[in-house]
Amino acid sequence: MPVIKVNVKWGGKKLENIELDTDQPGIVFKTQLYTVTGVPPERQKIMAKGGMLKDDADMNSLGWKEGQQIMMMGTAGELPKAPEKQTMFVEDMTDAQIAQALKLPAGLVNMGNTCYMNATLQCLRAIPELQSALVKMPSAIGVDGRENLALSMRTLFEELEKSGDSVPPLVFLQVLRSVFPQFSEMDRGGYMQQDAEECWGQIVHALGAKVPGLTREGELNTDKHFVDQYMTGELLSMLSCDEAPEEGSTTSVDTFNKLRVNIGSGVSTYMLTDIAKGLEEKIEKNSPTLNRSAVYTKKSKISRLPAYLAINFVRFQWKPETRTKAKILKKVKFPFDLDMSEFCTPELQEKLRPAKLRLKDVEEKKAAERKAKKVKLDEGPVVAGGSDTMETAPPAQTDVDQKNVASNLDQLEKMKEIGVDPSLYNDIGANVSGQYDLVAVLTHIGRAADSGHYIGWVKHGEDQWWKFDDDKVSQIKPEDVEKLEGGGDWHTAYIALYRTKKIE
Repeated sequence: MPVIKVNVKWGGKKLENIELDTDQPGIVFKTQLYTVTGVPPERQKIMAKGGMLKDDADMNSLGWKEGQQIMMMGTAGELPKAPEKQTMFVEDMTDAQIAQALKLPAGLVNMGNTCYMNATLQCLRAIPELQSALVKMPSAIGVDGRENLALSMRTLFEELEKSGDSVPPLVFLQVLRSVFPQFSEMDRGGYMQQDAEECWGQIVHALGAKVPGLTREGELNTDKHFVDQYMTGELLSMLSCDEAPEEGSTTSVDTFNKLRVNIGSGVSTYMLTDIAKGLEEKIEKNSPTLNRSAVYTKKSKISRLPAYLAINFVRFQWKPETRTKAKILKKVKFPFDLDMSEFCTPELQEKLRPAKLRLKDVEEKKAAERKAKKVKLDEGPVVAGGSDTMETAPPAQTDVDQKNVASNLDQLEKMKEIGVDPSLYNDIGANVSGQYDLVAVLTHIGRAADSGHYIGWVKHGEDQWWKFDDDKVSQIKPEDVEKLEGGGDWHTAYIALYRTKKIE
């Protein structure tokens, strides 16, 4: 074959148009990459068909084509000292060792109907700021059950980060059942299945009481609570009597950690439509003007948006005749890109406008670039047996902390540059644009909340999704997430977690 040009992805960089002579063995290509990257051939790991590229590999047999996307791992610099233990090659590694080497995300072992908890924890891991706050907590396990829950979650997350194999969440499960005895319910078959939405709510409630907040620099702020900062929104509500308008209206401010979405009528519905309907409701209460029970209208608008917004699809309703939570199977279409500004108060909408417009301009430019590159990407298929985005699996927590701090300071400068209201950018953990990205979906398959099976679907990096089915972890396509809308006996979205878009 003639000389072809390939693209190499390495260390977050993309090296384009690298010439590859397919008539030469693998060591020649590795040596060429050494001159570009500084990574010695013996330290290079290049994904190829059937495993890692070997020095004596027949390059023609790999089937690489012009424009091929290739992933390389390896660190440039001086070679480390000889290891005390014998060098282990990829061919000799177990699946767990390979997973750890490639930083593939780890699953959680099902301890007996604990998929509801496993799915919840994997989705909450999509909040790196939460992991940072947990790591910085100084306390050790003591007598406070809720604090022990937070600390055991910290330990479990650290184990998941370091492990190349599935982790049994024994300690966390024991603490969870101790603090919330309802999760210890048993029948003749053992521990019973539980509702993941209830588990999510109880865990977040416990974290809200015990996990301190963060400063913009990533340090603990003991005057704040993490959940209040990053996961709590506010609703400004107005209540007026339909039967006695002269009574006047009253206003109140309520907080929420999950925005509940009551599923509308019809064969299918849209999440945004159901959110709008849920912000206006009829309630019956005693009227001091009429001295009797009367119908009131409660209209709500969002006055604060959190950085992480959890949407709870109310898919279960209590049926007294069967004494079960029956499932609503109806399809609910949810977006990958969410705009919540239309549900906010006029005052907040005005404050969100500068950042929203900036993000809209950036997205339009990106869309034009994607359209221009589409043909080129189609001509350069990904290497068989590997993904060119595999390196976007979660980095070490220390790296995450450093990146978060740098990103926070960079975001502050950009917010000031485009004229974001100071009351917004000084509110650590608030969304300043009203714009969100979908980062996790917790699903249920089955007909009742206390039966069936729960799974977590979590986004890593730019556009890489992973399916966490207890200890079975697999990479999936974004199109697979779109199929979680419901409408049948397939995995159905129960909770969707959205993250605020960063200003670019």
